Amino acid sequence: MAQFDCSLVWFRRDLRIADHTALYHALTESRRVYCVFIFDPAILAPLPDDDRRLHFIRASLAELDRTLRAAGGALLVRHADPLDAIPELARALGVQAVYTHNDYEPAAIERDRAVAERLGDAALTFKTYKDQVIFEKSELLTGNGKPYSVFTPYKRAWLAALTPAALAHCASETHLATLSKPAVKLDTGLPTLKALGFGRAEQPPLASGESGALQLFDEFRERMYAYANVRDFPCVKGPSYLSAHLRHGTISIRTLARSAHDAQLRGDRGAEIWLSELIWRDFYFAVLYHHPEVGMPGQHRALKPQYDEIKWEQGSAADANFAAWCEGRTGYPLVDAAMRQINQTGYMHNRLRMVTASFLIKDLGIDWRRGENYFAAKLTDFDLAANNGGWQWAASSGCDAQPYFRIFNPITQSEKFDSDGKFIRRYVPELAKLPNKALHAPWHAKPEVLQRAEIELGVDYPLPIIDHARARTATLTRYSVVKEVRRAVLKSAED
Repeated sequence: MAQFDCSLVWFRRDLRIADHTALYHALTESRRVYCVFIFDPAILAPLPDDDRRLHFIRASLAELDRTLRAAGGALLVRHADPLDAIPELARALGVQAVYTHNDYEPAAIERDRAVAERLGDAALTFKTYKDQVIFEKSELLTGNGKPYSVFTPYKRAWLAALTPAALAHCASETHLATLSKPAVKLDTGLPTLKALGFGRAEQPPLASGESGALQLFDEFRERMYAYANVRDFPCVKGPSYLSAHLRHGTISIRTLARSAHDAQLRGDRGAEIWLSELIWRDFYFAVLYHHPEVGMPGQHRALKPQYDEIKWEQGSAADANFAAWCEGRTGYPLVDAAMRQINQTGYMHNRLRMVTASFLIKDLGIDWRRGENYFAAKLTDFDLAANNGGWQWAASSGCDAQPYFRIFNPITQSEKFDSDGKFIRRYVPELAKLPNKALHAPWHAKPEVLQRAEIELGVDYPLPIIDHARARTATLTRYSVVKEVRRAVLKSAED
């Protein structure tokens, strides 16, 4: 027997029909179900005019709306503050309950608390469910009841706690008969990006929406076995390319984790390594949930407070180096190729995210938060938890981060992971005629080699903006404050 006569499902980071927890519960507990997505002006306001995520989201929403309409429903879309829009829409539709999924970002948690309070004042129910992770909040804790701060024991606990139920498919797509179309006066349709205040013409990305996610996943499953061996090489088809789909929920994390776990149990090494990457994703969500200060708007503190004592490079020279890093003109070919990739495509290979982050922080001595913010503005798959976790890993200030004295050498990284220069030549075409031996550090090339390649360093391609060896020494000095702070804390405790 239905619990509610009428309910509303609020889509957010879950732009799909299949294996959708909140939709399943709404459909099975209600006689009629409406669906809504809200473009929040507070989220849209800081975005650039050509933000790629909006193209991805809008194209995915268009597919979601088509699927809902084919099943007898429709997707309501609003451009409004959800704190006002959700209660107002609930009243207009006459619903008794609003269903959605848990979010773990500090601003989203506060938003949901306020929405729940507004709905409660109107005697309406607000029901939230776990959906974007396998384990959430405090489901996995150490033996002392504390959040995990090291990945390996977290991973062991994750695998030990895993049950078939945790990975079970939630068959929302088989109950769509409950969907209802709203009254015509409420159905405003999907706005164009121009109507939302974004001037660029509509440019739907390839492989968006639920169908695009399934297409990519079907293709990746055929080569998952090789993931362990090829994942670090940016010019090899190694990654799943599903990160944007996971971010926006066009495919279920349970679908991916179940497939990887099943393959791992069959002895598939590639699946085992890929599953570890999915577990890292859960880990970073847990870190953000238990340490919201690292993701507070305008703060983004270091998880380890002593690392906030580091004095980063500032002033015009630092600003010029930061601009060179952003624009891919540092003089280090692999770094420049990676930065041009993110600027041109909205994507960056994971190995290169580590290389470019290390270069900004430990070669240029620039605050990791500047890089974090730049990635947040450029990545189609931007996710606060993973982005913050990754940058704090590179800065040595986060959970299970690399030691501060581990500093990637951009030349050896280039030689190891792009040895034949295919990736560099794709994104730094001015170096295309250089032989492989000279490609990774052009300033070491003989004059005649540069001449044959038609390259004048400082004109056709920049000289290095910093010497790596000297930068490494400066970084070790800069990070020495961390040890000094730790000694002071220990001495204070002894006193």
